[in-house]
Amino acid sequence: MRAGGILLPISSLPSPYGIGSFSQSAYAFVDQLKKAGQKYWQILPLGPTGYGDSPYQSFSAFAGNPYFIDLDSLAEEGLLEREEYIHCDFGSRLDHVDYQKLYENRFPLLRKAFKRSGFRREPEFLRFQEENREWLEDYALFMAVKNHFQGVSWISWEDDIRLRDAEAVAGYSEKCREEMDFYQFLQYKFMVQWKKVKAYANAAGISIIGDIPIYVAFDSADSWAHPELFQFDENHMPARVAGCPPDAFSADGQLWGNPLYDWDYHEKTAYSWWKKRIAHCMKLYDVVRVDHFRGFDEYYSIPYGAKTAAAGCWMPGPGMKLFRALKEELGDTPIIAEDLGYLTESVETLVRDSGYPGMKVIEFAFDSREAGNYMPYNYDRNCVVYTGTHDNQTLQGWFPELKEEDRILAADYLGLDPDDTKQLHWKFIQLALGCVADTAIIAMQDYLGLGPEARMNHPSTLGSNWCWRLTPGQVEDELLEKIYRMMEVYGRSCRKI
Repeated sequence: MRAGGILLPISSLPSPYGIGSFSQSAYAFVDQLKKAGQKYWQILPLGPTGYGDSPYQSFSAFAGNPYFIDLDSLAEEGLLEREEYIHCDFGSRLDHVDYQKLYENRFPLLRKAFKRSGFRREPEFLRFQEENREWLEDYALFMAVKNHFQGVSWISWEDDIRLRDAEAVAGYSEKCREEMDFYQFLQYKFMVQWKKVKAYANAAGISIIGDIPIYVAFDSADSWAHPELFQFDENHMPARVAGCPPDAFSADGQLWGNPLYDWDYHEKTAYSWWKKRIAHCMKLYDVVRVDHFRGFDEYYSIPYGAKTAAAGCWMPGPGMKLFRALKEELGDTPIIAEDLGYLTESVETLVRDSGYPGMKVIEFAFDSREAGNYMPYNYDRNCVVYTGTHDNQTLQGWFPELKEEDRILAADYLGLDPDDTKQLHWKFIQLALGCVADTAIIAMQDYLGLGPEARMNHPSTLGSNWCWRLTPGQVEDELLEKIYRMMEVYGRSCRKI
């Protein structure tokens, strides 16, 4: 079935409180998606973010981001007074997230709500606690101890708790019990509010495409609580870490620093942790996009302590053994394989054998630095096409940056006037919507025709990413009707009138 969707992170929803959340704006955006004939709302990872604010470097592979908890909903429950937060300094710009201001001013409000809550006695919380006990307790203790040590990475904690000595774990669990309760409260409220948004979307015929990074962050509850899952030595220090090799975009490659999985251990446990992770994802989303899918075929391994990624090498991943195990346990889970970048024959075989749709990016088709068959005439139906992803420049920002010969190729291919910049983005959107791919996902920034100021992420940089958001009223009915008409023209409309 041909269908379309829009990529918009939760953080990018309009909000007077510094960041998008599970507020009325989320429900209003679902209404807009329906009006525009969409089938999918794609978001970025929902995990709690730390240094650098990246949703791909989360404190937990299972927990949710407390910033997304809607303050108005807490007020409706009697846990906050509106006067306590409507005048808070969450940043000066409605189109930009100020994470420092959020950190300083949002958590005190959430702590007030926590202290006023009788959540420990609520049957719904007790069910949530029991269903999520396997990760929730470790995560809450991790965050509580992290705060005890003024926020430093667990690698710098005192050895007894860093190495999870049983007495130390018991001692800190007792000493930090209230702080642990606070973090369990946050996860409870996150889940209750998100489930309501998701249920509303599903009732409107909108499916949620979630997103998970292949790796967990080094400074995470996962790597601290389960060192056996990773390539750690007996002192819980990483032997090697993740990244990408040098390419046309980065002479030194990308040194991500994430811990690498001990795939031999995962195989011995029948991939138990991965089964739990994907099962948890299927509670949160309808479809899961798995970032850096090629790492399941081969992963780039860099010695811990290396200054750049250039010293790394490729190592074999689990391949189809993992996906056969997932299917045996969970059945046919709807997964999108992020298979972008340089792909070897074995990676292409893995994607094909898995049956999962891969990804195509229109911007890559006209960038001579990108290897791969990204021209639309090479697509097959079982793929998801994007104009660009969260890591790419917006269409209006990207086209002027192209080499002259690439701009000429794009102009010839689309029959466009390179000087007609106002309509430029629509030509590329039409190319994506009109191709044979079953699913087409367009970033909201591209539908709005926004420039470089609306770029979500510039890989390998820190300080200005993950900040863009919509302003109230920016998505007008006229635009939604235009999108709907294009959905109809290209056989992708899911709107019933």
